Amino acid sequence: MTTASSAGPGGVAKTSSPGPPSAPPPSAAPPGSRVRVRRGLLRALPVSPAVVLLTLFLAGPIGYCAYIAFTDLQLTGQAESSFVGLDNFREAFGDERFLNAVWLTLVFTFLSSIIGQNTLGLALATLMQRASKPVRTLTGAIVVTAWVLPEVVAGFLLYAFFRREGTLNAVLDALHLPSQNWLFTLPILAVSFANVWRGTAFSMLVYSAALNEIPKEITEAAEVDGASGWRRMWHITLPMIRRSIGTNLMLNTLQTLSVFGLIWVMTRGGPGNDSQTLPLFMYEQAFQKSMIGYGTAVALLLLLVGSLFSVVYMRLLRTEV
Repeated sequence: MTTASSAGPGGVAKTSSPGPPSAPPPSAAPPGSRVRVRRGLLRALPVSPAVVLLTLFLAGPIGYCAYIAFTDLQLTGQAESSFVGLDNFREAFGDERFLNAVWLTLVFTFLSSIIGQNTLGLALATLMQRASKPVRTLTGAIVVTAWVLPEVVAGFLLYAFFRREGTLNAVLDALHLPSQNWLFTLPILAVSFANVWRGTAFSMLVYSAALNEIPKEITEAAEVDGASGWRRMWHITLPMIRRSIGTNLMLNTLQTLSVFGLIWVMTRGGPGNDSQTLPLFMYEQAFQKSMIGYGTAVALLLLLVGSLFSVVYMRLLRTEV
């Protein structure tokens, strides 16, 4: 190592030792940081059009609806709207018809989605695992056909099935069993059954894919150990498809909360308000009574209900098996 010397006063040489290297200026970012930022921008570039479209067509309308919910906007008879704060929400929670719609929405969702579609879809997927190929093909075709039908068409078919002179009562009369006007006496059960009939195919497909991923060695070993079918289902199958169950429940629940056309075609929310769920109540307030602000407030509350369900299911999905 070389050292630099300099002559000081009196001719005495002074030796200077090298100091520590100077640090880069605080404003200068390390090269690695700039590379990471550049890579992040390049990775985000392909999805940027989707982000722009979602912001424009999803976040934008939701934000505008959130603003309308705090106004008294009406379709007719009003020159301009004014800001009313939380009045629309106070009116909703003080309205017995709104509370009835919330209750019927929860009943409809629980019966047709959480219990009906989920349970029947799992049962069909399990039975199709053991059925022959012709039976699987025929069953899958029938169930999927009901799923791909437009909601309005499915509504008319189920209306013809449940009406007073419909197919169900014709079968009951032929069997000498009592018949009734199902759409008048049990409307919420009728529309729940209709939603189960129409939407079970999705659950069946989800569970069929999940069951195919279970290693056969595990189920065969449990069968050799003497585990019955119910014990294998409860201790092996259900834990191993836990995440598929959570995903299916979340998607089915969110879809069922927004069902409108099926109920509208079958009962129009009647008789009275006995099958009027939140989407139908929102439509009535916003477009039949022209109270856009109040109807939009109800829509935001429906969005809140769906968000609560989503939070619960997302916590289930984060739980490892």
